Amino acid sequence: MPYKVPESVLVVIHTPDLEVLLIERAAHPGYWQSVTGSLESGESPRQTACREVGEETGLALPPERFCDWQLTNRFAIFAEWRHRYAPGVSHNIEHVFSLAVPAPFAPRLAPDEHRDACWLPWRDAAARCFSWTNRDAILMLPDLAARSSRP
Repeated sequence: MPYKVPESVLVVIHTPDLEVLLIERAAHPGYWQSVTGSLESGESPRQTACREVGEETGLALPPERFCDWQLTNRFAIFAEWRHRYAPGVSHNIEHVFSLAVPAPFAPRLAPDEHRDACWLPWRDAAARCFSWTNRDAILMLPDLAARSSRP
């Protein structure tokens, strides 16, 4: 099995009133997050965001629907997951995106990856995330939404 690329995306899916979709990891009950996933060979971060949202929620949307925040995070890969990466790889680069949807929907989860989903107001969603990068992105959502709605 090839090693994972230490570059990924985070996609915050939200409604106009900033309800945020969170999904719970199957292998780690209590670990709630937005859609995430590693880049595959030859993919751009935007293509990865589109593919991962499709795989993890069932939503098939064109890449131009995804808002690229032009924000990257660098973080240490949890020790328990480092075996998935080439020897010596200890950090990941994450590209942040958002996806506005008109209303909450029932995602079609991949049962091998996620066990549950919920929609929460943005502050509550941020508080539930296990990842600091996910929490911080959700906390930035109101400002980003306000900027993107200005003429």
